[in-house]
Amino acid sequence: MVLGFSIALIVFSLLLMLLVLMHKGKGGGLSDMFGGGMQSSVGGSSVAERNLDRITLVVGLLWAACIVVLGIMLKTNS
Repeated sequence: MVLGFSIALIVFSLLLMLLVLMHKGKGGGLSDMFGGGMQSSVGGSSVAERNLDRITLVVGLLWAACIVVLGIMLKTNS
């Protein structure tokens, strides 16, 4: 059971990194340093960006839930 949640945590971690890197820079910070601030926004966020936000939020919640469950499982096994 611990092995399954550990594997799930690794998968969710990699997926979360990929999803965060896919987000468009909002201006300010490191995204401007690499040329992200040179683009002008045409107005609002598209449907794809909103869906990416939702998917990132769900994966982040699943990642956090895996950490909590693993912590509880490892604490009860000790």
